[in-house]
Amino acid sequence: MRSLMVLLLMLPILGTASGVRAADDSIVIADFSTWIAAKGILPTGWELKVKSGKAAFDVMRDGDIPALHLKSTDSSFSLQGEVNVDVKRYPVLSWKWKVTQLPKGGDFRKSRADDQAAQLFVAFTKTKAIVYIWDTTAPQGLMESTSPAPFMTVKVVVVRSGPSELGKWIAETRNVYEDYKKFYGDEPPLAKGMRFQINSQHTKTSAESSFADVVFRKR
Repeated sequence: MRSLMVLLLMLPILGTASGVRAADDSIVIADFSTWIAAKGILPTGWELKVKSGKAAFDVMRDGDIPALHLKSTDSSFSLQGEVNVDVKRYPVLSWKWKVTQLPKGGDFRKSRADDQAAQLFVAFTKTKAIVYIWDTTAPQGLMESTSPAPFMTVKVVVVRSGPSELGKWIAETRNVYEDYKKFYGDEPPLAKGMRFQINSQHTKTSAESSFADVVFRKR
């Protein structure tokens, strides 16, 4: 998980991205229809971070779904943005994702195979984060804590695993408030950053995924 932490350290945790839209009952983290309208210009507060290789992404409609599309070929990169979400008020994170190619042999539990087609990070501080992943090998439902560097902790939830649902849009829901309390044992601070990430550089293979409709909601 060291590669996950390297990018976590670069994640901005101040302010709020302009792409975030708040209402009384929900906070829309990324409205990709507005990203499409901006014709490739990322909203204020969002940025591309490349760790290895070359980034390949676009924002487009997949049928009637405005989506962020990521393609990795022996590379690692992310799009990350500033948020300011009280997960005690808005505990439920929902999103859609579609994986069309898994990195062959990927397994977050092994440093030499730590590649995933889709990772969704929620960062609370520079040292505490939860990442929801679609892994190639690690079993679905696995929740594991990793500490790749002193005083740093990443909590991993394997939301999906393997190829059985490749090519399908899957809607997910997680109670981030409860996940944080389960992992860390105390009340969560504000969520300050989010990231969409893909990587395949460890397995030297390729991966492909899409994200859509990322929203925090009340219970």
